[in-house]
Amino acid sequence: MVVALLTAAGTGTRMGQDIPKQFIHVDNKPLIIHTMEAFQNHPNVDSIMVVTLPAWEAVLQAYAAQFNISKLKWVVPGGATGQDSIHNGLVALKQELTPDDIVMIHDGNRCLVSSEIISDSLATFHTRGSAVAAIPCVEAVFRSDDDGFSSTVSIPRDQLFRTQTPHTYTLGKLLWAHEEAEKKGIVNTAATCTLMQILGETVYFSKGSETNLKITTVDDMMIFEALLHTKKDSWLK
Repeated sequence: MVVALLTAAGTGTRMGQDIPKQFIHVDNKPLIIHTMEAFQNHPNVDSIMVVTLPAWEAVLQAYAAQFNISKLKWVVPGGATGQDSIHNGLVALKQELTPDDIVMIHDGNRCLVSSEIISDSLATFHTRGSAVAAIPCVEAVFRSDDDGFSSTVSIPRDQLFRTQTPHTYTLGKLLWAHEEAEKKGIVNTAATCTLMQILGETVYFSKGSETNLKITTVDDMMIFEALLHTKKDSWLK
C-alpha cells in the first residue's frame, strides 16, 4: 500500500492571516485540497492521511467530502513541532499498515506537486529504498557568520541541492528513525531527510521542481496563484 501523509498542522504565523494558511482559499478551494487532489488523482497512491490542527479536523473532513477526496482515510491531530506531527501520523499508521508499506510524507502547503514528481519518487524508492524530492541549486551561495550582513565564504553550487517533498520511505524505516530520535534527544527535524542524515542514512534524491514550491508567505501565495493559471507553451520541450 502507498499512503500519502500530508502535514498541515502549522499555524501559518509567517503568512500573517486570520486562519491557518492551509485553509486559505485560492480559486474557491483551500490550499490543502489543492494538495490532496494531486495524490487523489495519482493512480499509484492508495490512501491519504492528513495531520492537522485539532480544532480544524472537522473542517478538513467537510472540505474533503465537498471536493470528493475519496482517498482520505485518516485525519490525525498534529503535535507541537513538525517532527511531532509526523510522528503522530506514523504512530496512527502503525495500527493500520505493515512495516513494508510505503509512506510518502509531503508538505500540505506544496500544492503544485505534479504527477511526475510523485511517480519519480516512487520509482526512486523502488530502486534505492527511499526517495527525497530535490532540485539543484542554481544561485551563487555564500555562508554568513554575522547574521547575514557579510560573508567571505562561498559554497560551490554544483555541490548543493535544495530538498523538497515528498519524502518516501517504508513505514518501518520511518518509525525506526523517530524511535532513534527519541532515544538520542533529536528534536525539531521537521524534514525527514534531515533526521535520516543525522542518523547516518544515505539520502537518495528523486525529481523535484521549482514549481513545487512551499507556500509560506504572501509572496509564495501570489506565485502559486500565478502558476495555477499558467500553461506551458506547446513549443517548449
